Amino acid sequence: MECRVGCAACCIAVSITSPIPGMPLGKPAGVRCVQLTENNACKLFGRPERPSVCGSLQASIDMCGETNEDALRILSDMERLTRPNPQ
Repeated sequence: MECRVGCAACCIAVSITSPIPGMPLGKPAGVRCVQLTENNACKLFGRPERPSVCGSLQASIDMCGETNEDALRILSDMERLTRPNPQ
């Protein structure tokens, strides 16, 4: 499966603990990455400063569902269920 253009669910829903240019402490879950363009493209794609976790994410039906909305919901649920003290 290929990433859907303009989705960016993984750049919004998931937390990133490694530094990102413009977000030196990483990014909390549910917060839009500062490196996303207006059309949800990654400004760091293919660049060495892109966090390795971002490059490790691979689109799949289990993670992305059928729509961008599915992806945001699924990834938000996964993030909530896997944080140290789920609420």
